[in-house]
Amino acid sequence: MAWQPKRDFVGYGANPPDPKWPGGARLAINFVINYEEGSEPSVQDGEGYTETGLTEAAWGRAPDVKSGRDLAAEGMFEYGSRVGFWRLMRLFQERGLPLTIFGCALALERNPAAAQAIRAAGLDVCCHGWRWIRHYELTEEQEREHIARAIASLQKTVGERPLGWYCRYGPSVNTRRLVVEEGGFLYDSDSYADELPFWQTVDGKPHLVVPYSLTNNDGKYTGWMGTSDQWFSFIRDAFDMLYAEGARQPKMMSVGLHMRMIGHPARAAGLQRLLDHVVRHKDVWIARRLDIARHWIATQPYPGKGLNE
Repeated sequence: MAWQPKRDFVGYGANPPDPKWPGGARLAINFVINYEEGSEPSVQDGEGYTETGLTEAAWGRAPDVKSGRDLAAEGMFEYGSRVGFWRLMRLFQERGLPLTIFGCALALERNPAAAQAIRAAGLDVCCHGWRWIRHYELTEEQEREHIARAIASLQKTVGERPLGWYCRYGPSVNTRRLVVEEGGFLYDSDSYADELPFWQTVDGKPHLVVPYSLTNNDGKYTGWMGTSDQWFSFIRDAFDMLYAEGARQPKMMSVGLHMRMIGHPARAAGLQRLLDHVVRHKDVWIARRLDIARHWIATQPYPGKGLNE
């Protein structure tokens, strides 16, 4: 039987390992821009409906509606790549801060200027799939093909193959095995289970998982959250608690951003306040996701087989 994910309710427990972050940092923090616009389900790409996920359109339309074209939602996605991307890039570049792009390959094909800006800025691109679709709805063969197409595409648009992988929302039961089968990846982020990276053994091979967060995420704007002050205070509180805990047990923190969400001015103001709050603290390692993975591999090597096989 092919390798399948297994649940682990124990993890590191009360005594997580010391990640030995560079400079003795209390906390490693990784900011992620999800570049999805142009790869989402659409009438033009054959799905027969317009995706509304993480847009204002999602509030006025049932999320399971899968018929017809929604020009308003299309425009909201276009705003993300036309405007939001550049605003977010400016906020980070003005402060000289690194970040990671969760890049859908087809989306970056459709905006060469953005792909070139990512390349010129030296950002790491974690593959967010060929398209922003639900991988758990794909057959195994379809998913295998999507992974291969995404790698080839990103090599052309950003100049190098991706070393990380992350699906839309949740993977299929086959995803991690197929990522390992494809080879060339240092890690995947298809987990929300921890605040530190962890190893697994997949088909007898070591595989690193660098978990992500839907909690520290601007997706909150599609739910109860309305203002930049609410978002800032929510994410700031997570940072402050992790920073305080880091005096004894250093952890990592992921912050997920979407260009069509927090790229709007009234929301970007909250991100601006968060970045300024973070940089006022000493002993914080603001890092690309790839750098966190490489650091973990170097300082917390694979302990051997038997890990969630």
